[in-house]
Amino acid sequence: MAHEFDLDRSRVRDSFSRAANHYDAAAVLQARVRAELLERLDLVRLEPEVVLDLGAGTGHAALALKRRYRRARVIAIDLSEGMLREAGRRQTWLRRFDRLGADAAALPLREASVDLVYSNLMLQWCMDPDRVFRECRRVLRPGGLLTFATLGPDTLVELRRAWLAADPGHVHVNRFLDMHDLGDGLLRAGLAEPVLDVERCTLAYAEVRGLMRDLKSIGAHNVTAGRPRGLTGRRTLSAMVASYETFRQADGKLPASYEVVFGQAWAPAGPGRGTVKEAGVARVPIGQIGRRTREVR
Repeated sequence: MAHEFDLDRSRVRDSFSRAANHYDAAAVLQARVRAELLERLDLVRLEPEVVLDLGAGTGHAALALKRRYRRARVIAIDLSEGMLREAGRRQTWLRRFDRLGADAAALPLREASVDLVYSNLMLQWCMDPDRVFRECRRVLRPGGLLTFATLGPDTLVELRRAWLAADPGHVHVNRFLDMHDLGDGLLRAGLAEPVLDVERCTLAYAEVRGLMRDLKSIGAHNVTAGRPRGLTGRRTLSAMVASYETFRQADGKLPASYEVVFGQAWAPAGPGRGTVKEAGVARVPIGQIGRRTREVR
């Protein structure tokens, strides 16, 4: 029997394809995290020939990576064909990148063929992050870098608790992995010197239905095995809304919390040519990682 938090791959793909043409208007958090993840590349000196944007979505990061690494070949990979079509509209005559429809857990790329793997808020939609990390390790050249952001277990905690109070027999919010589990997964995959940290962001809404509309607009539908199989009744929905109201803050807004996990790791250097060079990189033991909080209005 499928685990209640197992994700339906085809539903994930279809949900994001349907959301592609209106994704950017609602993807406020995704845009902020993308900007920070790109900014973190300033801390390392990179000379990549091949850059992979894993879970490229509508292509904003792929375009930014092409601008940053003008001589590099940038490959935008996504499971959703609709997202890749939108990504094609991001390209300019001078800033073009390849688009490839593929599963992050089974990359159609040669071993040791990539210098940098960048991934923004994709990993939480993968059934088995360990497989994704192993694939990143396989395609990275010696000395290559994986840098990513994903969501931690305190993400949408208010929504999770509200649904649990209203409908305890079903799953309404995905399960998200803890930072330390992700760090262990990086090591199991054979990646070296993982560095992870967490930021907490809060989006503010006037009503819980605004949050639900935004989640739907970005394709973040409930595709877990434990989801309700029919339409949610009015009584259950009203109970969820009433439960969420207990989180309303003094300023009159409802919070939607996100725990954003940033991580990076290196492909071990060894025989062969590595084109990634590091400079001024601070490495912090996982047990000493701090947490930052940021509220987004």
